Amino acid sequence: MTLTKKDKLWYGFIIVAAILPCIPGVIGGGSFFGHVATMVLLYAAMAQSWNIISGYCGQVSFGHSVFFGIGAYAAGLAVVTFETLPWYGVPLGMLAAALVSILISYPCFRLKGHYFAIATFAIVEIFNRLFMIWDAVGGALGLDYPILPDGWENFSWSDTKTGYYIGALAIFIVVFGVVRWIERHRMGYYLLAVREGQETAESLGVNSTIVKLGAMALSAALAALCGAFFAQYNYRVDPPMVMSLDMSMKFVLITILGGVGTFWGPFLGALVLIPLQEYTRAYLTHFGAGIDLIIFGIIIIVVMIKEPRGIMGLISYFKKDKAEEGAKS
Repeated sequence: MTLTKKDKLWYGFIIVAAILPCIPGVIGGGSFFGHVATMVLLYAAMAQSWNIISGYCGQVSFGHSVFFGIGAYAAGLAVVTFETLPWYGVPLGMLAAALVSILISYPCFRLKGHYFAIATFAIVEIFNRLFMIWDAVGGALGLDYPILPDGWENFSWSDTKTGYYIGALAIFIVVFGVVRWIERHRMGYYLLAVREGQETAESLGVNSTIVKLGAMALSAALAALCGAFFAQYNYRVDPPMVMSLDMSMKFVLITILGGVGTFWGPFLGALVLIPLQEYTRAYLTHFGAGIDLIIFGIIIIVVMIKEPRGIMGLISYFKKDKAEEGAKS
């Protein structure tokens, strides 16, 4: 099988990312770079899960923090309430998120365009308030993890980032691998057909309702997987932390910055936003809270004015310019 340029870039990235933990002092220990690298991989995977339904299928959702939160709470309940391993909560959280996504999306898909987006905004607020008053899941106080022995069994480490980095890399490979599969198979063409014109797709025999529900269920399950990791990494979970409009907007903005409906867009968006967020918090706190959001807002405005397709659009633009210069010479 002939490797394409995208294949070579993908395998090359995986090899480089896998080598990083082997370099002393880069990822292990209390390395701040290790924390940032872990968050880049996690947020890229989160954004890519949103990209499935909103980028490839064209159904813009602002409610993905609900599915992210379900995954986080499933892992948290497994550890805190049932005093078992988080691994048991992960598949249950993914299944629960997929089922919830189908139940709430089926009526919402009757709406189109910005009406659908507004409905997903409301869903986030509903679930946020529900979990705030639900005592079985800790209510407004959330769930605080007990001190657990380090290791893969509990997916917990107190003195190194290596395990978390490897876990985030595994999730990144799973989520991006799913999207690679979608792009190359019939499902990807169905998603693009629905995005470009639902009525036209249906006239050609595509069941748009099934396609959208399937994409939403898959997207929600992958978002829940990311949420489970997030809870383990932070050692606690509460509604404002995982089920909020702020978290939902991170899914959206990272993907928009990188390039909606593109394979590498979510990664490029996370590669810009997350280091900006983490390093400004660490080194520019004397300027006051929210300086990272101000800088990020400026970047979004500049990129959108120059190229609405995001960073991937800018890359294509410069490639085109180079090709034209080469042709002229």
